[in-house]
Amino acid sequence: MAFREKLLTVPPPIEVAGRHVKRYHVTTDPAGIAPDVEKAAYAMLPHLFPEPDDTPPATFVVLHRGGDDGAYLNAYSWVWDNVLHFRGASAGQPVLGCPDRDPTHFVTPDLPWIGCVWELPPILHERDAWVRHMLAPNTPDLDAYLADTLPEGTTGDRS
Repeated sequence: MAFREKLLTVPPPIEVAGRHVKRYHVTTDPAGIAPDVEKAAYAMLPHLFPEPDDTPPATFVVLHRGGDDGAYLNAYSWVWDNVLHFRGASAGQPVLGCPDRDPTHFVTPDLPWIGCVWELPPILHERDAWVRHMLAPNTPDLDAYLADTLPEGTTGDRS
């Protein structure tokens, strides 16, 4: 099977447990992520956040629905001013330690993985947006950072 990019949608930011969360959804389904999977994934977020520090509480997530039963939630949180903290959760993928194939039953596997090829494109954009709005200006602008997202479309082919 030849490699194909997946669809990327960008729902508006939300606030969870005091953190501002930018959201990216990845799927092959034009209908998007099923509401029950989205709800279950975002219920996991407080378990994926780092301890607060003096860094503005900002996180971006990639919620990916695989082509099988799998669902994956990657939470990338800014800490220590310019460091990206990662923690992920998976559902419906027994090979990752999930107890069943239910895509709403998220667990937090202890793996050193930060994302698959379809989940990685937001990282570069978010790095540049953090520098642009939080590190480079004399006065950081969290609202501008939250509004600066990767355009919807596909996970690649952005030329």
